[in-house]
Amino acid sequence: MRFINPICFSADLDRARRFYRDLMGLRILEDEGGFVRFEGGFALHEGRALHRTVFGTDPAPGTFGRGNLVLYFEDNDLDAAFIRIAPEVELIHPIQRQHWGQRVFRFHDPDGHIVEIGDPE
Repeated sequence: MRFINPICFSADLDRARRFYRDLMGLRILEDEGGFVRFEGGFALHEGRALHRTVFGTDPAPGTFGRGNLVLYFEDNDLDAAFIRIAPEVELIHPIQRQHWGQRVFRFHDPDGHIVEIGDPE
């Protein structure tokens, strides 16, 4: 068995695609309309369709992005990433040094998922 990639449910896939491609700078490897896979293995799926496929029901309002998942990225120029991204997002906190010594900042993506960007270790 091998792990392939996480797939996040998205309430608005077009908005999420633009966010990760244009603001985060991720390169799209596959775009099937309702499913987008980015370089590095991260993927998005149109949330209502995926919810129906997995659970056989329509999702309740506010189902996606519950704050119980952190999407972790690294950037070689954390300060430049913060300057580019922070004005466009719901910031959880600015760049902070964590107790293990790494500098990170955290924010919510358009669906409410927690995104963390840190210095490479």
